[in-house]
Amino acid sequence: MARDCAQVAGELRRAFGWRAPFDDPGVGQFGLTNAVFAVGDTFVEVVAPAQPDTTAGRYLTRRGGDGGYMAIFQIPDLVAARRRLAGLGVRVVWTAALPDIAATHIHPRDVPGAIVSLDWAAPAESWRWAGPLWTGQAPGHAPGGVTGLTIEVRDPSAAAQRWAAVLGIPAASGGSTAVLELPDSGQQLRFVTARAEHGEGITAVTIAGLPAGGQLEIGGVRFASQEG
Repeated sequence: MARDCAQVAGELRRAFGWRAPFDDPGVGQFGLTNAVFAVGDTFVEVVAPAQPDTTAGRYLTRRGGDGGYMAIFQIPDLVAARRRLAGLGVRVVWTAALPDIAATHIHPRDVPGAIVSLDWAAPAESWRWAGPLWTGQAPGHAPGGVTGLTIEVRDPSAAAQRWAAVLGIPAASGGSTAVLELPDSGQQLRFVTARAEHGEGITAVTIAGLPAGGQLEIGGVRFASQEG
């Protein structure tokens, strides 16, 4: 989430050589503009408020500036996932249902650290939210992709337990850092204690295929190579 979508999107393109993003007019219903980058077979999206008094704008105020805002997970069975959410007492704030893609946004007060969405797509390699090139198909794309997120929260152990229950995966052990392994994907979620001067949020992303080396902060998020 950024105050200036175009600026942050431009920084990402210059830093990593990503192709031009897809700008989805559909996010206008949330009072947002966006830019969706294909990164391997995963996606990095920049969003920014396009009007006053939006949930996004209030998040930027709480967070004290740009930062990681949302984590979207593709799952094979959305019906079962929605049943699981209901059983956990987790509130749903928005849903979408199209023939080839569906989404379920979870209330942020019920899952700490970020807005979580559980999405489904058919065919599984497609992703309509990334635009026409990804609608009903997967175009040729570079290898690699997002391999991990670091989420700052007040209580890492409790947050990891909650995310695991929502995702239907094994829970992590406790401690000041808790790690969840996403089955069959080689991806990780790391939960660490939030810094005093920040609110909760996603603070780092690891991506396979980036140039190895140090970390680069863009839009309030640290990007690092998985290889590095």
